[in-house]
Amino acid sequence: MSNAFLETLSQYHPVLLAFLATTFTWLVTASGAALVFLFKEIPRRVLDGMLGFTGGVMIAASYWSLLAPSIEMSEAQGYIPWVPPVLGFLAGSLFLFGLDKLIPHLHINFGPSEVEGVKTDWKPTTLLVLAITLHNIPEGLAVGVAFGAYAAGIDGASLGAAVALAIGIGLQNFPEGVAVAFPLRRQGVSRFRSFWYGQLSAIVEPVAGVVGAVAVLYMQPVLPFALAFAAGAMIYVVVEEVIPETQRDKYTDIATLGFIAGFAVMMSLDVALG
Repeated sequence: MSNAFLETLSQYHPVLLAFLATTFTWLVTASGAALVFLFKEIPRRVLDGMLGFTGGVMIAASYWSLLAPSIEMSEAQGYIPWVPPVLGFLAGSLFLFGLDKLIPHLHINFGPSEVEGVKTDWKPTTLLVLAITLHNIPEGLAVGVAFGAYAAGIDGASLGAAVALAIGIGLQNFPEGVAVAFPLRRQGVSRFRSFWYGQLSAIVEPVAGVVGAVAVLYMQPVLPFALAFAAGAMIYVVVEEVIPETQRDKYTDIATLGFIAGFAVMMSLDVALG
């Protein structure tokens, strides 16, 4: 990515940049969901490979874009270096754990009898969308926090790193759009409604992105905690939801290779641009 492009971006307010970046990730989700207009079905091996890629990106982003900067910032701000990352990481994990137990949702590839959260009579379509929406809250928050950290001038944070994170999250959002739209289509939902619900699952990302950016801009001492919080939430999602969803059929090797590819892509983006 050229320095001229990054210099152009640097002229905009960081909250606007966070909003634009998370709008981009939302639109990529919509692009994935739009495949439902072109194809009747996505082979299960392709879906599992895509979900594996998603998990790899999220794990790599959790360390390279969130935890590592959190450790650096903790030391620079005079904290015991490991305390904010650990506390933030645990808080983020517990936050998603709480949402997972409270909000009714149905994971991709899971049957109606495997609904999680409080009991409800909501339709499977709603429950599936809610499951992906839970994925997207920490993703949007992570992007927003990254842009806020750059704007705050914190050591270890850069505009390139924030852009790299947004690109990585966008790449892994494409499979998420696919993963919502096509199961809905299989259940008999119309193509348009399948697309609509698929893109709707990521609408929380711009909201979470703006919240994350504003929070760190006006509460800089919490930044190391906020970065680790986003990392903990993302890793909880990967271990509790994404990986199990790829291990329910015979394409586990494809999912694993997808995971490795996603990790490598996100690591490369962060190192190259950060």
